[in-house]
Amino acid sequence: MSPPLESSPTATPAGLRTVVARVAALNLAYFGVEIVVALAIGSIALLADSLDFLEDAAVNLLIFAGIGWSMRNRARLGMALAGILLLPALATAFAVWQKFSDMAPPAALPLTLTGLGALAVNLACATILARHRAGGGSLTRAAYLSARNDAFANLAIIAAGLLTVLTLSPWPDLIVAVGIAILNADSAVEILTAARAEWRAAKVAS
Repeated sequence: MSPPLESSPTATPAGLRTVVARVAALNLAYFGVEIVVALAIGSIALLADSLDFLEDAAVNLLIFAGIGWSMRNRARLGMALAGILLLPALATAFAVWQKFSDMAPPAALPLTLTGLGALAVNLACATILARHRAGGGSLTRAAYLSARNDAFANLAIIAAGLLTVLTLSPWPDLIVAVGIAILNADSAVEILTAARAEWRAAKVAS
């Protein structure tokens, strides 16, 4: 169980800013790697995951700015972050639709290896953020949920790469892309719920 935010020596606003800045840098760096591979091999799952990395970098940069704000303002930002999490889901849905015009399977080895790299990055981010997810309100919960869900998505990408070797079909890649979109939508709902609870608590306290 994570310690309360106030009792953690690294949970000061300055400490949290350092944490989310590191996570933002990791996400932005791997976005560059994954988008290049996704476009080179025609993988919709990697494209969806690369958009997740870009979205996570943006989320953590917004959290960097919002740490230290009042509970009410953090709740407002949390609601905005819930909306941001929906954008990759919509972009993925559009990419899946376009893929039906060219149903060539992606190259399986780069798909699998890039998924492994993404898993390593997201596990590192989730580990960094885990101790702050309970005490940091909807903002740090948003960052933790993004990293956690992306790690699950990366396992699915690795599985899709292995299935592509066996089937030579584009369907494993497409199915994983849809699953990533659903995970993003689910995270958005959870973050919105946390932000609303924070908003209600702020109103009671005022």
